[in-house]
Parts: sequence; C-alpha cells; structure tokens
Amino acid sequence: MAKVDRRIAKTQESLKKAVIELMSEKSFDEITIQDIADKANLNRGTIYLHYQDKYDLLDKLIEAHMNELAEMDEWACRLDWGNALVHFFEYFEKNYLFFSTMLASKGAPSFRTRLLHYIMEGFKGEIDRESGRNADISEEVMLQYAGTAYVGVIEWWIRNGMPHPPQIMAKQVGALLERSL
Repeated sequence: MAKVDRRIAKTQESLKKAVIELMSEKSFDEITIQDIADKANLNRGTIYLHYQDKYDLLDKLIEAHMNELAEMDEWACRLDWGNALVHFFEYFEKNYLFFSTMLASKGAPSFRTRLLHYIMEGFKGEIDRESGRNADISEEVMLQYAGTAYVGVIEWWIRNGMPHPPQIMAKQVGALLERSL
C-alpha cells in the first residue's frame, strides 16, 4: 500500500476534525462546505481535492473509525471478554469527540445503525451453543439483544462523561456479555 503524503494526511485530518467539531455545535444538514473550510483554516477548493462533498467527507470519517475497530477485532477475538473490551473502551475514550458527536447527532442517525451492525457481526461466532444455555434462542434474537445492549452501554457511558474508567467498563460489560452469549 502506497504511503500517503504527510501534507495530504494532515489536510484530511484537519477536515475530519473540523466536521466533527461543527457537528458538536449544529446539525450536519446546517453545515456548509464553507463552514468546514473556515473551521479547518483551508480553502473551499482544497476540500474538493479530497472529497466529493460533505457527505463523502463524513462517510470517509466514519469508515476510518469502523476500519480501526475492525483491525482491533482481529486480535481481540483471541482474548477473554474483559481483556478484549478494555481496548475498545480505551478507543472510545480516546475518540470521545467523534463518538459523542456521532451517537448524539441527528445529522448522522445511520452511524448508530452501522455501529450496531458491526457489533452484531462480531458477536456471531461468540454465541455459546455447546453448553445448551442458548439452545432455544434464535441467533437473530441473541445478536440483536447483545448488540443493542452493548451499543446502549457505550452510549450511556459516553453521554454521561465516562463515569467509569475503560478497564472497569470492560470488566463489567465483559461479564454481562459472557453471561448472555
């Protein structure tokens, strides 16, 4: 994979940061390309060198975070629930502005759905069928239940200013997921 020029990466990061900061202030529909350019201290034309429009910028921003979460999945699957989830909660904490904005934003309602779908896909191979405790529960119901609960806890944690450290959240959520999946 070709290495991205540092100037291009810096410009794209500046634009992504600008759009998230603006979304924390007002609805995505109200944000203009000029608003993004002003916030990023760039020319409007520079935005169009990198993205088709503000929707493309937002989509690329979301895609970048979803890819980072997916990369963490690669090795986290080999850990027990509590230890694996520490890294995810640390990631949510590190990217607080993004997640708090995206989960609260009326301009990006598809983000929660996308996050839920991603989590449900990750849980597919985790359902305990061997012990018999989930034998009578359909996979769809189990995935919906666990995925919705996990996303709900993430939302609660972020909206309430992360009242517990990532390690505590991971331990508690891990114990709950282990009990249900």
